[in-house]
Amino acid sequence: MPRPAAPPDLARLAVNTIKFLTIDAVEAARSGHPGMPMGAADMAFVLWSRFLRFDPQAPDWPDRDRFVLSAGHGSMLLYSLLHLSGYGLTTEDLSRFRQWQSRTPGHPERGITPGVETTTGPLGQGFATGVGMALAARMAEARFNRPGDEIFGHRVFAIASDGDVQEGISHEAASLAGHLKLGNLVILYDDNRITIEGKTALAFSDDTARRFQAYGWHVQAVDGHDHGQVAGAIEAAIAEADRPSMIIARTHIAHGSPGKQDSEKAHGEPLGPDEVRATRAALGWPAEPRFHVPDDVRRFWSGLADTLRRERLDWEARYGAWRGRHPDLAALWDRTAARELPDDLEGRLLAAVADDGKPAATRAHSGRVIQAAAEALPFLAGGSADLDPSTKTKIASAPSVGPGAFAGRTFHFGIREHAMGAALNGLSIHGTVLPYGSTFLVFADYMRPSIRLAALMEIPAVFVFTHDSLFVGEDGPTHQPVEQVASLRLIPNLVVLRPADGPETAMAWSVALRRRHGPTALILSRQNLPPIPRTDPESVRGTVRGGYVAIPSKGKPAAVVLIGTGSELHLAAAAREALGRAGHDAAVVSMPSIELFAEQPAEYRESVIPRSARVAAIEAGRPDLWHRWIGRDGLAIGMERFGASAPAPDLAERFGFTAEAVTSRVLGWLGSGAR
Repeated sequence: MPRPAAPPDLARLAVNTIKFLTIDAVEAARSGHPGMPMGAADMAFVLWSRFLRFDPQAPDWPDRDRFVLSAGHGSMLLYSLLHLSGYGLTTEDLSRFRQWQSRTPGHPERGITPGVETTTGPLGQGFATGVGMALAARMAEARFNRPGDEIFGHRVFAIASDGDVQEGISHEAASLAGHLKLGNLVILYDDNRITIEGKTALAFSDDTARRFQAYGWHVQAVDGHDHGQVAGAIEAAIAEADRPSMIIARTHIAHGSPGKQDSEKAHGEPLGPDEVRATRAALGWPAEPRFHVPDDVRRFWSGLADTLRRERLDWEARYGAWRGRHPDLAALWDRTAARELPDDLEGRLLAAVADDGKPAATRAHSGRVIQAAAEALPFLAGGSADLDPSTKTKIASAPSVGPGAFAGRTFHFGIREHAMGAALNGLSIHGTVLPYGSTFLVFADYMRPSIRLAALMEIPAVFVFTHDSLFVGEDGPTHQPVEQVASLRLIPNLVVLRPADGPETAMAWSVALRRRHGPTALILSRQNLPPIPRTDPESVRGTVRGGYVAIPSKGKPAAVVLIGTGSELHLAAAAREALGRAGHDAAVVSMPSIELFAEQPAEYRESVIPRSARVAAIEAGRPDLWHRWIGRDGLAIGMERFGASAPAPDLAERFGFTAEAVTSRVLGWLGSGAR
């Protein structure tokens, strides 16, 4: 049931407070977007004061509703609500909007500001992340609720802008949400019809209502400044169990500003002193003090906080009783909430790929590792963008997640890489699922904004990419990733691992599953690869350090080091044998992760790659980043152009990725004496 509405005069005063907190913050920063918060203040106030279930005293309460400001440029709307509702965001924080190390950055950032559920700003990302959150919530209900004993039942609410519904990622995410029947997702669309260039009619004439209806959504249209209409629409959306809801709220950007209402000038710049004075006069707001909150508004939010706390405490009482009645579910929930991993995780994963001596693709090894990981981690869930027969990511022991069916653990994202990336982020943020998703490596470009945000938010998610090089073969250069691995390595806080065989694949997965503060990208081969002849089989555990000596040199320290990754490590091993016959003593270093290796102590790095050694790196992709490890005069064998359509063995011959060609390159380089 919704909470009682505030008296009209108090509601208007509260809405104006949100508007002027926004105005004052933007003016103080001389930067920002005042128009959207002013226009959306009415519907945001109705949502937060009457419907949203949250408690600032327990911001991580598991059954709280999630709120996503997908229109992240309107961040002062969210900061104003967090300040008023008691999240500890102070007036000083508001006055430092957009300043160095403030808790009020230009766009909402998870982990910086209490109450911010997800980082938003790139339009459409919040919308699509919200779909992942709603999916995770439904999965929690399916796993932990019992008839008459429902402990989870929260919703995801989001405010989206014209830009959000134009970006392609929202189309994919909306289609997925409609297909899955995510009735716990409610999007309030701030339809102010203004973008940076002017009116949306310049480039946008969709019938948004009919589009979302076609996606299987419940759609309503309201006056976004009419509190009664907004409240009625939210009530109807909450009552809709099997369809996500879109509330199209017609609003006016910079609502209440005499000179800038309905103007693009209010979208991305301060109102300016003259317009601020005019707006204060028009809305009856005092000139001083800045960041003014009337006493009646303070009392209203304080009283609401008491109500919210009682709602949360009532849930905690029911939760305690649930734990007593369902100790098995309670134990499962504890493991899930803590993302508890078994101590022998690496042993279990390595056992899944016990070497039978036969060549196999690392995607196939990964498929076996996933089965072992799923058995050890009941909260692991994942899938693919319509590619499981190729990416090998289905959890065989669990049913699929589908329309209205959320007890499974395998996702079918369809051909929607954009939405899959953001949905994985939402699943991870929600906290009840450790998610992974897969596609071909060349399509990582479709997911890059979501991968970047996962790294920025420091959240665990696993991005599984197969078909990792030009050895995709006949599909040709459109499907042969030559630059993707290097470009992914450039994303801060993303760990990229390109394993060479079964044991490395198992250890790479252990890295991904143990990460708590950032995402992981696993880069896997399509083609079969031979097992690596390690001198010490236990050395593969060095995968977790990013690089290790797979085959040592006879002398110490090594005079020559051959670095390989993924499908090229066996080339380094073969070249070492040939170099030995030619009188060159070389060590083979496997470096599946440049990022992890860079984090190691200098002494360890020196033990793997001695400074005195001549170093060559071999990888069937762009070689530019290898120079940090091989030096200015090192040898980088890679791809300087796009690939071609031909069988993989022909491509290896043409582009110099055979044992003979690599050996010839290395011998020529060693013979040149260049340093």
